[in-house]
Amino acid sequence: MQVHESVLTYDKHLPLRATCIYGGVDMRAQMETLRAGVEIVVATPGRLLDHVQQKSIHFGQVQMLVLDEADRMLDMGFIPDIRRILALLPTQRQSLLFSATFSNEIKKLADQMLNQPQLIEVARRNTVSETIEHQVYPVDANSKRDLLAHLLKGAVDTQVLVFVDTKFGCSRLAHYLNNCDIPADAIHGDKNQQQRTEALEGFKNGSTRVLVATDVAARGLDIDDLPYVINYVLPSTAEDYVHRIGRTGRAGKSGKAISLVSPEERGRLSDIERLIKLSIPKHTVDGFVPGARGHSDERARARGRDGERERGRNRERNRGDDTRSGSRARSDASPRPSGRNSRSKSTIAADGFDYSKPYQPDTAASATNKPDTAAKRPARPVAFLLGGVGRKG
Repeated sequence: MQVHESVLTYDKHLPLRATCIYGGVDMRAQMETLRAGVEIVVATPGRLLDHVQQKSIHFGQVQMLVLDEADRMLDMGFIPDIRRILALLPTQRQSLLFSATFSNEIKKLADQMLNQPQLIEVARRNTVSETIEHQVYPVDANSKRDLLAHLLKGAVDTQVLVFVDTKFGCSRLAHYLNNCDIPADAIHGDKNQQQRTEALEGFKNGSTRVLVATDVAARGLDIDDLPYVINYVLPSTAEDYVHRIGRTGRAGKSGKAISLVSPEERGRLSDIERLIKLSIPKHTVDGFVPGARGHSDERARARGRDGERERGRNRERNRGDDTRSGSRARSDASPRPSGRNSRSKSTIAADGFDYSKPYQPDTAASATNKPDTAAKRPARPVAFLLGGVGRKG
């Protein structure tokens, strides 16, 4: 969508029509626009192939192909879809491949997809902007979110893009920050396109101060004047660090890249420093130094006391339930099977299910009562199209 917005700016005074097609939304409006005719199509690979299958787009007149963020598409498994699209395009065309990093896999991909490609480097490989200040905060893993909230309420008082490594951790951290009165939202792969768009718009207009994101969901994010990027968890590959912090310090503007590094992540930090050829300064905050006794111990003790109180309340409730159940049992004069009393109470669930019995399928009885009937064949043959390229007649 952001590439499409840029295209609309560039062709404002040109006789060129452009459209953007992507998944997660209804196809019908996209089909109407495509059938009306456009000169520029900005698309995701999967949705583009959907339109090919629906015959709402044809590639016979394509003169130029641009593969943007090829390294991210490689990481996300889009290359098979790209190959299908390439097979449908005219052989006489210009192809351009853009990548923020240039690994051996990207070079191999370029050699396979492009015809005698020319390499053009705008900057040295795997380098970061000189306007970005890097900082590392050593911290124990279980104290990271407390340190993050501490920084967001103190030194880091502007908008921040926070990177995590999992979708669950993304939503969980955003929820925690909101509970700390820090307006936050999450953007990850389990959210549909509308939810992602709303989260990004809230971040851009300032209603959301902290945007928590995974690497996949944050691909292509173009945010002007972003002062901070925080690595809540260091990426598994050093190249992804370059991707992440590239969201700040753009167009000659200053920016800060802060990383919260646990002792288990020191190896990743060494890989990053080796790649970008920088020794990142280490900063400490009182009470958050790994292994140090102090505020972190007090927080741990407080959490332990809270947990113990909660467990105590649960035990009291369970005792009350057992007492009431025992009273009901004693007042029940109906006869009981002789084996019932010898069975352990722990194997009987609240709904009466006995875990000590072997498994018996529920469908056994019903299956014996049903008359045997021959399976009916479908009136017409059924086939599934799993992709591929149709031959021209």
